[in-house]
Amino acid sequence: MSATTANTVEAIMRIRREVCDLHAELTRYELVVWTAGNVSARVPGHDLMVIKPSGVSYDQLTPESMVVTDLHGVPVAGGSDGAVWGNPALSPSSDTAAHAYVYRNMPDVGGVVHTHSTYATAWAARGEPIPCVLTMMGDEFGGTIPVGPFALIGDDSIGRGIVDTLRASHSPAVLMQNHGPFTIGKDARSAVKAAVMCEEVARTVHISRQLGEPLPIDAAQIESLYDRYQNVYGR
Repeated sequence: MSATTANTVEAIMRIRREVCDLHAELTRYELVVWTAGNVSARVPGHDLMVIKPSGVSYDQLTPESMVVTDLHGVPVAGGSDGAVWGNPALSPSSDTAAHAYVYRNMPDVGGVVHTHSTYATAWAARGEPIPCVLTMMGDEFGGTIPVGPFALIGDDSIGRGIVDTLRASHSPAVLMQNHGPFTIGKDARSAVKAAVMCEEVARTVHISRQLGEPLPIDAAQIESLYDRYQNVYGR
């Protein structure tokens, strides 16, 4: 095995472990039920990604069950024996095409997460952005959490909606209409953090609206919060 191939194998093994471990955070924060939802990660330096297999319970996930695909969502061969990475009986998540489209079109993104977390999905069902009425939102999302267009699973339509919406936003989260939240990050862990924070603010703003109309934050103040958190405090 060449040094390059050995390095690639090592990178893939590391990412598979990381992606597997991060799925436990989705259940820990109650962002998913049954087998719904997924985490993926780009393999740095390669046109590859690692994603959860379809239809496998969270408590049955292992690093070896994580599926490696190219950036069009096609499972790839690898390793010294040329075997398909992961269990060949397992298919990649049904959301793989969406994740792959994001990686192809947003080169700075290293991780993507999809959940059906209750409060964020409730906002998505209404097709309503979550307004930036919390300093936490200014810090993490740089403004409103936007809504992306309705799209069906099966091709890269969801991915196109994610990319088109987030390209014009500071937000690492988008609420895909009638579907649920997708989040992005510089790596998979950052994308999981965005998913956790998205659900937290969706819940808090919903509760606030039951008490009355939340107070808006001035756009200049939001920008100041975001700049400080992202470039000073958050580092």
